[in-house]
Amino acid sequence: MTTTTIQLEEVFRSEVLPALPSSAISLLQLSQNPDCGPSDFSKPIEADPGLMGQVLKFVNSSYFGFSREIVSVQQALTLVGTRAVTNFALWNAVFSVIPNPKFGPFDLKSLWQDSLRRAIFARKLGKAISVPNPEDLFAGALLQDMAIPLLLKELPSEYEDLIQRRANEGRRLSGLEKELFGWDHADAAAMLADRWNLPEHFVSLIAEHTQMDELLAGGPAKQPAACVALASLLPSCTDEEWSEQSLFNDSYFKLTQSSPETLSALFAEVDELTAEFAPLLKLPSPKKTLAEY
Repeated sequence: MTTTTIQLEEVFRSEVLPALPSSAISLLQLSQNPDCGPSDFSKPIEADPGLMGQVLKFVNSSYFGFSREIVSVQQALTLVGTRAVTNFALWNAVFSVIPNPKFGPFDLKSLWQDSLRRAIFARKLGKAISVPNPEDLFAGALLQDMAIPLLLKELPSEYEDLIQRRANEGRRLSGLEKELFGWDHADAAAMLADRWNLPEHFVSLIAEHTQMDELLAGGPAKQPAACVALASLLPSCTDEEWSEQSLFNDSYFKLTQSSPETLSALFAEVDELTAEFAPLLKLPSPKKTLAEY
């Protein structure tokens, strides 16, 4: 297949990009100021009742495992940190504005379902290998595929062929995109994140998630991005077969130097958290657990 002349800037014209809710923009601005504390962050959350309810559900889930109920936003921010709550609120905002294109079998909830499981995995793996700020890995993995619905909406004929080839050839979507366009959905999501003025480290985590080999060769500094990239190799909740399992396994053991038993235990934890977390976000639990693969 020959490379097309479609430029990413042409696809993501300003008029097709959704705007983030004002609460998310306020939180992002606050996160850039080290002098802001929980009382500052609580104001935009409390001004958005829907977001406030989601944040309280989030902090009371088994993701954090508190033994008592957290009843206020400021208490939540104090206990779990402004970074974790802001990252969750950011994904919640993106979830609310990304379109659901009428594209064959594509289902937006399935994409968010995949993103949630990958985010939980990235955070658990980051904590296991002691990378700094594992909450950022949660947000990075949640947002890594956020450009796909926009690409399907804007380039339906091109993606119809790419999705079919992915199914027939068992190849990564990113590789097929690079062949056709010269860019992939990681580049697209990073551009979207940059246009939204997301923190630079998020843009990097998103941009690099299809570059597993380069990240593994990058040493400790690239371990956080490698956790997000490894999460992208997990099977989709709609896949019967896990076509990238051998690549995942090889990459996991290179990154962690751990045993298959450790991976099995990690999968069990991720499956348990995903099953509990999904209903909080009005998502179905995956039909097939990671352990079942």
